[in-house]
Amino acid sequence: MPKTVLCYGDSNTWGAATVSRPDDRYAPDERWPGIVREALGADWLVIEEGLNGRTTISDDPVEGAEKNGRTYLGPCLQSHRPLDVVVIMLGTNDLKARFDKSPQEIADGIGVLVDMVKAAGAGHSGGTPRIIVVSPAPTREEFPMHAEMFVGAEPKSKKLAGFYRALAEDRGVEFFDAGSVIESSFHDGFHLDPEAHSALGIAIAAEILRD
Repeated sequence: MPKTVLCYGDSNTWGAATVSRPDDRYAPDERWPGIVREALGADWLVIEEGLNGRTTISDDPVEGAEKNGRTYLGPCLQSHRPLDVVVIMLGTNDLKARFDKSPQEIADGIGVLVDMVKAAGAGHSGGTPRIIVVSPAPTREEFPMHAEMFVGAEPKSKKLAGFYRALAEDRGVEFFDAGSVIESSFHDGFHLDPEAHSALGIAIAAEILRD
């Protein structure tokens, strides 16, 4: 059996494109989970679970309750078990002005998801898979297409890594700061260019193999 990695995230895991692509989505081998798959090789299975607009633990009053990352995580873990590694990269959508969340509150939402993974018995023999919490790259100051939606997001986004790191240490899980290797796109201020997907995938694969 190959080892299995679950990549649980939002549009930056789904592969929302900042350049021209069919259906505005990067191809499987361009998206960062696809880069991880290529880097890890044939002994690994990489599962992409990205959803546009997904939050940590909040229903979206505009886009719908299905955007709540907590609601889907439990069934997702059970449908793909046994899992060796769970990578969680969420929080960007929680920066939207309509949620009015602090960086600490966003990190607290990640903590809820980490606790769910720990309690799910989704690892081998009912154990717990490795959990890697990834803080998303900070947003840009300018949002050419979504300025009102992300009012006040940029300064909060720069604080997420510190809170996520503390959360990971408290829960005894692993942490990776995406902002240490990539930047958000100038195209819209919060999605990732192809080069960023490549760099992020290589870095996360290295983190997985570091065990």
